[in-house]
Parts: sequence; C-alpha cells; structure tokens
Amino acid sequence: MSSFEQSNLLIALIIICVIIGLINPIFFSFENLMNLLRQASLAGIAGLGITLVILTGEWDLSIGSAQAMIGVLTVVVINATNNIFLGVLCGLGLGIAMGVFHATLITRFKLASLIVTLATLSIYRGAIMVITSASSIPVNNPNFEIIGTGYLGPIPIPVIILVVLAILIYFITRHTTFGRNLYAVGANSEAAKLAGINVIMYKYRAFMLNGALVALAAVVLAARINSGQPQAGVGFELAVISAVILGGVSLSGGRGSIVGVILGIMILSVLDNGLVLLNVSSFYQQIVRGAVLILAVYFDERRKDSFQKKILEQDT
Repeated sequence: MSSFEQSNLLIALIIICVIIGLINPIFFSFENLMNLLRQASLAGIAGLGITLVILTGEWDLSIGSAQAMIGVLTVVVINATNNIFLGVLCGLGLGIAMGVFHATLITRFKLASLIVTLATLSIYRGAIMVITSASSIPVNNPNFEIIGTGYLGPIPIPVIILVVLAILIYFITRHTTFGRNLYAVGANSEAAKLAGINVIMYKYRAFMLNGALVALAAVVLAARINSGQPQAGVGFELAVISAVILGGVSLSGGRGSIVGVILGIMILSVLDNGLVLLNVSSFYQQIVRGAVLILAVYFDERRKDSFQKKILEQDT
C-alpha cells in the first residue's frame, strides 16, 4: 500500500472519529478511548498474524473458532496447575500446532487454504462445544485477568502488547530477508522457487506465526472476560479479515503493509464503538461489517488493476 493510500485511510479514520464525536461527545472521553483501544487490540493482534498468511497467498478462516478452543485450554490448564505462565504457554503451543496442521494440509496435501480453514473453523467450534458441553469455564486465579483488563500507567496492557507486536512485525516484513521472501512467495510462488526460496517452509512459518498471534489474542480475550468461553470468537474472522483487506493487504498475496492493517483495524473498531454509543442495533452492526468487507474487496480489485497497468506501462 502506497503512502498516499495510507494517508487516505488516516483521513477517513479522522473524519469518522469527528462525526461520531460530534453526535456523541462521550466518544472522546478518555475512558471510552481506552476501551476502544483495548477492544481494537484483540483484532489487531490476530490481524498481524492473518496478514502474514495472506501475504503468502493463503487464507485462514478458522481464527474465531481457534480463539475459542485456545482460550478454553488456557483456562483449563491455569485452573489445573494454578500456573498462569504454563496456561499461556499451552495456549500458544496449541495455536502454533494449529498453524502446523493447516500448513501441512495446504502444502503437503495440496488442499486449498480456503477450504481447509473453513473446515477447521467448523471442526474446532464443534469440538470445543462437545468438550465443554457449551458451558463457560471460569478462571480460578484472580491474577490472570490482569493480562486483559490491567493497565501499565494509563494505557491498557493489551494495547501495549499490540504496539510492541506491530513494531516487531513491521520491522520483520520491511527490513529482513524473511519478510521480503514472504512478499515474494505471495507475489509469484513459482518465481520464488526459481529464485531459491523454500516456498513450503515460508508458508509453514507464516501459519505458525499466525497461530501464535491468534493464540495470544485468545489469551487476552480469556483474561478480559476471566473465563474460557466456547462461544468466543463467533464472527471474529470476518471482522479481522475485513479490517486487513481494508488496510490494503491484497487478497491474492504479495502486497500490503502493517501500517495499513493497523489503520484498517482502527477504522472498523471506531465504527463498532460509534454504533454502540449511538445505540444502533447489533444487527445493523453486522450489516455495516459486511458492507465494509465488500468495499474493501472493491478497493483491493482497484489496486490490483492499477498495479497491473503500471507493470504493462513499464514493459512497453
């Protein structure tokens, strides 16, 4: 995504904030802004992971169901051991294992990532419903909720986690060989192979990192609600992917920026927050999310056409 497009997203975000703030001044209250950022951090952390996967030209639609399963496992381990670190570690391990599972089916068995993760979306959700009998599991250790509800100074801890991760992923994607090769794999996997890039290995790494980041978002959510919820994350994948595509990550892979992703996350989070403040029904919020996804795909197609035209002009 060009700096011009990022500027447009930033301007759009500012305009939306101003409009909502004029209608309901509570929007600009410190408490609401912190709640907004805390909520955005969940989609932001997972959005960083799904961005890495989409950059390679693949998809992961299972992140909402994975979030529920990982959150429940984390809580179960904490309750059994009274060890928060071990619970979080097990949650991260499950997320990475899910990433390996997806990458294996996609790269070794040559299955489409869209179908694989659509299937695991259903499998994970069904499995956790069966295991828990669709009942939530409260956390016994009161210190766990600090991860989701605590502050470092005036800033919510989840927001700090997101900022640190965004800076790290930005550096990796823009200033390392690993990041450059991710873009190369998504732009043209055959050309990447001819250039000596191990395409399969990079897809494995992208899915594993995505699994770890989805797991981290699941841990933060479980800490925030202080329980493992088998119903958690329903529709989460739609919100995250919509924001990522709105932020300029190409559906076909090989193009996108972390700055754009964060702006896309913020735009959707502000819209959700604003609609709640304006007492708009949650049903209308779903309509808005769907409309934003269509708009994001439209912009992606426009960017793709513009990119192809530039290539043709250079060739001629």
